[in-house]
Amino acid sequence: MTDQIPHPLTPQDCLVAVMIAVAASDEDMRTAELVKIESTVNNLPVFAAYDLDRLRVMSQTVFDLFSVEDGLDALFGLIRDNLPEQLFETAYALACDVAAADGMLNDRELRLLEEIRYELNIDRLHAAAIERGARARHLTV
Repeated sequence: MTDQIPHPLTPQDCLVAVMIAVAASDEDMRTAELVKIESTVNNLPVFAAYDLDRLRVMSQTVFDLFSVEDGLDALFGLIRDNLPEQLFETAYALACDVAAADGMLNDRELRLLEEIRYELNIDRLHAAAIERGARARHLTV
């Protein structure tokens, strides 16, 4: 039996890529979005063993994909190939948190969230609950 070549992306890489994609979707990565990504990676159990140096690698990967035609399709292909299905809703929840982090959602972010819902086959009711939770966590007084 030959050794299998490991996937180029870990499930955690995929989660990071989704968050970076949402932050970069409007071509204006705000500090609040970057802080949210870093905080998420530093605090969630799913990232406990994640190498923080991979953040830079994944950022560059997303930027490179966004710079080519059909790059978003390629990104979703990588995510579907390397992210276990049980983490699809987690990916969507993290995407919503990053989108809500700066207190405003623009059309590009909304379109990307819609695309993520579609590509990861997130149930409409589950998506609404995830979105409401993100909105509630990021409200200001």
